[in-house]
Amino acid sequence: MLTELETRLLGVMMMIIMLGMGASLTFKDFRIAFRKPQGILVGLLCQYAIMPFLGYLLAVLLGLPPAVAVGLLLMGCMPGGTTSNIFTYFSKGVLALSIMMTVCSTLIAVLMVPLLLSFYGGMLQVSSEYVIPAGNVAQVLVVLLVPTVIGIGLRKWNPNVGASLELIGALLGVLVILFLIGSWVPRNWQLLLTTPWPVYFAAIGLGLIGMTLGYLLSRGLRQDNRRSRTIALETGIQNGPLAVLIVTLTFSGTMQQQVLLIPVLYSLFIVLSSAAITIWFRKITTREELTRDQAKVPTTPMATAT
Repeated sequence: MLTELETRLLGVMMMIIMLGMGASLTFKDFRIAFRKPQGILVGLLCQYAIMPFLGYLLAVLLGLPPAVAVGLLLMGCMPGGTTSNIFTYFSKGVLALSIMMTVCSTLIAVLMVPLLLSFYGGMLQVSSEYVIPAGNVAQVLVVLLVPTVIGIGLRKWNPNVGASLELIGALLGVLVILFLIGSWVPRNWQLLLTTPWPVYFAAIGLGLIGMTLGYLLSRGLRQDNRRSRTIALETGIQNGPLAVLIVTLTFSGTMQQQVLLIPVLYSLFIVLSSAAITIWFRKITTREELTRDQAKVPTTPMATAT
């Protein structure tokens, strides 16, 4: 489990990340985005329909114990994280769509996450000792929305300050994951060695299967290839640090350690799997760009001598 100091440090880091996420946007961006909201709506459908159900389905099919199942379900209900914005950028995806999806999924998470946890928790028949109170989730999310709004205000006040905060927040998103891995894994290596394969399958599969389903649904709803790849990354890359923060504020002792297992493992493997997929997506996008550029070059027939 995380120490009290690590929990507080995680909370501070999350607030800085949310400040940076807010600084990446202006209120004008929202107005522009909602003129053609199809991509955002498809993304939100993937985020809050596919991922929670996938978490529930994996927990049932793999027969996970209650504490691990709760951690998996929480991970599936999380909004997107800023880490997805970084991978979208390097994959040559639609960065504006990725950022807007992250912000919108976080804004409505205050309502959606408690509802989904309650619904799927009831489906799993989770005992009361493992229930995550809706108040805990809403409290964390509301607190984190404050720096998001402040970030938007700072971007409007001074674009240079906003751009700097955006970069800091994005980089810190990756550093938080490394922090969780570096602080939690060394103390729990024996637990990891004895963890059965279904837990690892769930932690890895949630992200990979989520990306696959997000891409397929996006293409089925007539999003182009590049936007569909963006939505796929945003769907599969959940806000792992936020899940860890909620768990540490809700549980303690051995129970906290057990519930944390999936969020920490997910955070570790999603970085590795997303890096590989980003390289693949980047190659595909580069090839598509090259094909388009070649199609634009007119073929000039050789002049014939008269």
